[in-house]
Amino acid sequence: MQVVGYRPRVEEPATLLVSHDSDVQYERLAAGSELTYTLERRHCAGTIDDGTHLACDSTAAPYCPQHTDRWPCARCQGDCTLPLDTCREEHAIYLAAFAPAAFKVGVTRSWRLDTRLREQGADRAAHVRTVENGRIARQIEADIATTVGDRVRVDRKLRGLHRSVDEAAWNALLAEFEVLERFDFEYGLKLNDRPVAETLLSGSVRGTKGRILVVERKGTAYAVDMRDLVGYEIIPSETDRDLQASLGSFD
Repeated sequence: MQVVGYRPRVEEPATLLVSHDSDVQYERLAAGSELTYTLERRHCAGTIDDGTHLACDSTAAPYCPQHTDRWPCARCQGDCTLPLDTCREEHAIYLAAFAPAAFKVGVTRSWRLDTRLREQGADRAAHVRTVENGRIARQIEADIATTVGDRVRVDRKLRGLHRSVDEAAWNALLAEFEVLERFDFEYGLKLNDRPVAETLLSGSVRGTKGRILVVERKGTAYAVDMRDLVGYEIIPSETDRDLQASLGSFD
């Protein structure tokens, strides 16, 4: 078996995509579920074609160059020729907050706004502009990004999992914009302390936030970047690896 992908929680629980003899199965990461897998060798996760996993033995992980998707809009700043059909759809420009005070600007097709924010694990968000296509949206995003930024790394999101958004800082940022709609998300993690960053697939699921999975083992909460699981071969047994414990587990 190999972890070949993941889907963040939107309306349904997050899932890991697991290949078993080329069949793709879905491991639901619902709160309270138990995971009992040990991570083995990691290599390219290959690709999925019409529900069938096509394996790749390249040692590059999570994907080798042949199986790495290059989204043309990833670093676009509005200097494009609208290369995709989706570029011509109505787009929303938004601001997102990640506890305690990491902010970013982003764009997405208007109908995907709520979904996109949940995929990123945003704690707060605000819809600030609606425009007719992706090119205009990227131009506005690039301008706002010069002061706000357009990326928040996963490790920074992880550091604020147990904290709340700095409301004063967030409101001060929003005061500079015309806010069309506000969003306030709750992920149900109920963490009192910062979880330990780890890469494992054993323990009781506390929940997910964007692409971060939180599991608990022996009184310690661990935060796992699901992208770091992609490419690992797994076997159905609890890990016996020594893991760092949080100070809170000794209280």
